Amino acid sequence: MGKAEVVQATKPMRTLRDSDVVLGLESSCDETAAALLRADGTILAEAVLSQLEDHTPYGGVVPEIAARAHLAHLPGLVRRVMAEAGIGPDGLAAVAATAGPGLIGGLIVGATLGKGMALAAGVPFLGINHLEGHALTPRLPGVFKAGVHAGGLEFPYLLMLLSGGHCQCVRVEGVGRHVRLGTTLDDAVGEAFDKSAKLLGLPWPGGPHLERLAASGDPARFALPRPLMGRPGCDFSFSGLKTAVANIVAKGLDERGRADVAAGFQAAVAATLADRAAHALAMAPDATALVVAGGVAANKGIRSALAAVAAKAGLPLVAPPIRLCTDNAVMIAWAGIERLRLGLTDELDQAPRPRWPLAELSVTAV
Repeated sequence: MGKAEVVQATKPMRTLRDSDVVLGLESSCDETAAALLRADGTILAEAVLSQLEDHTPYGGVVPEIAARAHLAHLPGLVRRVMAEAGIGPDGLAAVAATAGPGLIGGLIVGATLGKGMALAAGVPFLGINHLEGHALTPRLPGVFKAGVHAGGLEFPYLLMLLSGGHCQCVRVEGVGRHVRLGTTLDDAVGEAFDKSAKLLGLPWPGGPHLERLAASGDPARFALPRPLMGRPGCDFSFSGLKTAVANIVAKGLDERGRADVAAGFQAAVAATLADRAAHALAMAPDATALVVAGGVAANKGIRSALAAVAAKAGLPLVAPPIRLCTDNAVMIAWAGIERLRLGLTDELDQAPRPRWPLAELSVTAV
């Protein structure tokens, strides 16, 4: 694995207590979010502001618009969650903000606000890897259904990170310890959903609209490919599937045909992800669970397919509540708490990183 230096903040962190409160900030793409968590995992307050209306006219996220929206709204969200929780700056034990990967403008906004608040309050700052935020969410106590790891998931587990920008199989061994077993060779799965939805004339973001259209369709009508299915390893490929959808659409479709294509596309993706998950579990035989996270984890058909794979392997499928599948600040605050427990903090001159692979994280405190 690569290494990245992790150093202490200006003011050393004392031993973390369960009652300590951490502020989390998320601004890596098109959701602006803030949250307050106690170190025992209790969510005191959370807020997410979607920029959907800002970007919909352009059919995708516009980085400059996203950055300006974060700048305009993030301070207000921070004031909102702190007022809701009845906590002032002097009640914070640390501030955690997304430092990458993501759109550089938004990362700068969130990280700069986080550093300023940490400096003013005299508490440590943590620059959090957004992907690790998703990866550690299953360890947040009490957020899952009763009886399914309500106390937080134990390492190691297999994570399928599925979103518009990422598609990876990762063996999560610990905080800052992640082994990527497979990744996409072309489009991310969420990107494939959005592009196929656009071909079908659906609004952006396409994933939820395509899922709704698919509910009334026949998944067996069109023979769509299952890229890489059955092949060794757990890499992904979705460009061929997207091209197959484009070829069918080009021949003309009525409303029923559109629904059938949507259903076929979703079924193909679910089958492919299930196959890749089975291969990944064979590569991580000591996994305690199969975890699915990221925006695509909200798709019910995909959850069902992955649940069947996990059950066959004798493991639970652990999926965050829908609100914690997409980008949020709860996961950032929790990742900060996990790192604080290991004595890890960051200097205020830490630079945001638009590209920041999980393999470049470190757990070495100085």
